[in-house]
Amino acid sequence: MRNGVVGAACAMFLVGTLAGVSGLVKDYPVYGGQAVRYLLAAVVLLVMVRVMGQRFVRLTPREWALLAALAFTGLAMFNVCVTESARAAGPALVGTVLGAVPLALALAGGRPAPRLLAGAGVVVAGATLATGLGSGNLTGLLWALGAFAGEIAFSLLAIPLLPRLGALRVSAYSTTLAVPMLAAIGLVKEGPGMLRAPSPAEAAGFAYLALVVTVVAFFLWYSALPRLGPGRAGLFAGLIPVGAIATGAVLGIATPSGYDLLGAGLVVGGIVVGLTARRPAAPAAEPGSPDPAPRAVTERT
Repeated sequence: MRNGVVGAACAMFLVGTLAGVSGLVKDYPVYGGQAVRYLLAAVVLLVMVRVMGQRFVRLTPREWALLAALAFTGLAMFNVCVTESARAAGPALVGTVLGAVPLALALAGGRPAPRLLAGAGVVVAGATLATGLGSGNLTGLLWALGAFAGEIAFSLLAIPLLPRLGALRVSAYSTTLAVPMLAAIGLVKEGPGMLRAPSPAEAAGFAYLALVVTVVAFFLWYSALPRLGPGRAGLFAGLIPVGAIATGAVLGIATPSGYDLLGAGLVVGGIVVGLTARRPAAPAAEPGSPDPAPRAVTERT
């Protein structure tokens, strides 16, 4: 439980730092840059799989389908939707919509504990306050809803894969599959100019996005997810805007306002409330029946 909490918190905070670091690569073609980011991350993750002695398992058709769906919805289309929503209505709208992710994941397991649901609601309120409601339009809202669905899929589609493949292989395989998807989108949206030699600052930005925001954050998140379940793990998605605020302050991009700090405080408070919710007791096995599956894998609340 403790390892899951630390991993989920660090993962979502690191994802939040993407906002500040993205300024280093803002002039690079968007989709070509995403393909480069995931290509670098995929190479590192595949090397890690080999170095850590994890064999490359033969995937079943169902696992291939889940991984392809995860790569397409949770990685490729998520990035498309976030980018297009920000272009249409600015980053505040998509940030606010993504603030509802903790509540959605709390509901994903069926009937969440009331305290978990209350904590998720407080996290949503804090994330919304920290992000800022801003102004939007229908186009931006539709793209933001697509990003919201992608973020949910990023967690839920991984759950049935993690018991057999583990966090490292799920991260490596899904990231690898996302590369050709993003390259194809880049060719359609940006043409042959989707790739060019990066400047030193852009190279540093891509290195951070690939190694920290992708390799480290993905591994930590997928390690925490089966330990906590989607409901509890989802609470930590509220730390994404907190990470963005902290990065902006450290880099001197923006000074957090009182609303930013209040929102961050609500997020932390909501996480604490949600984590105190009791897990439902596992049903006792009848004499002669097989042992129930481990709680960390089977519980979804």
